[in-house]
Amino acid sequence: MVGSGGALPLPWLAPILRQTLQTQHAHALLLQGPEGVGQFELAVSLAQAWLCEAASGAGRPCGDCASCRLVQARSHPDLLVLIPEALQVTLGWGAAEGDEAGAERASKTKPSQEIKVEAVRRAVNFAQTTSARGRGKVVVLHPAERMNGISANTLLKTLEEPVGDTRFVLSCAAPDALLPTIRSRCQRVVMSLPPAAEAVAWLTDRGVAEAAVMLAAAGGQPQEALAWSQQGIDAELWTRLPALVAQGAAQAFGSWPLPRVIDALQKLCHDSACASNGATPRYFPLASISSGADTAALNAWMTELRRVARHAEHPWNAGLVTESLVQQGQRALAGATKNGAAKRPVSVHSRA
Repeated sequence: MVGSGGALPLPWLAPILRQTLQTQHAHALLLQGPEGVGQFELAVSLAQAWLCEAASGAGRPCGDCASCRLVQARSHPDLLVLIPEALQVTLGWGAAEGDEAGAERASKTKPSQEIKVEAVRRAVNFAQTTSARGRGKVVVLHPAERMNGISANTLLKTLEEPVGDTRFVLSCAAPDALLPTIRSRCQRVVMSLPPAAEAVAWLTDRGVAEAAVMLAAAGGQPQEALAWSQQGIDAELWTRLPALVAQGAAQAFGSWPLPRVIDALQKLCHDSACASNGATPRYFPLASISSGADTAALNAWMTELRRVARHAEHPWNAGLVTESLVQQGQRALAGATKNGAAKRPVSVHSRA
C-alpha cells in the first residue's frame, strides 16, 4: 500500500499503479502475474487510491489524508480484504471485524489455505451496504485462485451484477485456476517480474547480501528472495546446495518446510539439465553447477519431484521424504562428481 507522502513500498509498482488508475474502466480488476512481485501491495494501493480523499486533481493515493491513513492502519470501513487464514500474519491483515468466531476457530486448527465461502458471503453483504465515507467501497481478494468452487460461484453473481459503487480487485498467480466466468468479468492487469537492477537495489537496501544471487534463486521474485534471506537462506548456502545434494547431505534441508525443499530441488534439477545440454543455468551460479549429470536420471528425478509437490502440504514425515528426494538427486548428479563444484568436499554448517 502507499505510505505517508504517497511512497510505494515496492518502487517498481509505481508505473503500473499510474497506468491502471488511468485505464481502469471496469468495476472489477484481475491482477495477474508471478508471485513475489507485489500483487497484494498493488491491489491495496489501488483500493487506497480509489478511497483517497485528496483534493481533485491531486495525486492519488496521497498517503496523508484521513482515508489513506485508515487504509494504512488496516481499519478503513469501506475496504474489505479477503485473504486465507494462513496468510494473515505474513501480510499483516487479520480476520475481518465481526469474524471473531472464525478467528477463534482458526486459532484452534491449522490455518486454512483457502478463501472460504463464509468470507466471500461477507464480501457480498459488504458490497450491498452504503459507503461510510462517501468514496465508494472496495473488496480485495488475494490470492484469488485460493477460492474453492463454492466460494467462486458465490462471488460470481455479484461480479455479474455489481451493486452500487463497490469495486473489486482480485490478484492471481494462476489465472487458469479461476472460473472462466470470473476472468471474463474482470479487466485484466498483467504484472511481470521487475527489472533485475531495480529488484537487486531494493534487496540490497534491505540488507540482503549478494542480492543478485538470491534474486536468481527466487526466480526473479524479489519478495520471495527477501523472505528466504529472512529465514536464513543466504547466497553462500544457496551456492553450496548443488554440492550438498551431490553428497546426499539431506540434513542441509533440516529446518526447511517441505514445499521449499521441493522447490529448491526442482530448480537444481532444472539447472543441472541445462548445464548438461550446454545451456546457462537460471537459478544457481554457473560455477556451482556441474555439467555431467545423467539426463535420464534427471528426468526421473523431476517426475518424482512433481509428484511429491502435489501433496507437499500433507502431514507426512517431511524428513523421510526429503532424504528420499535428495538420495535420488544424488544418483542423478553422480555423473557430475568427476568434475566441477559437486566434486569438492563440503561441510554442512549447523545453520544449513
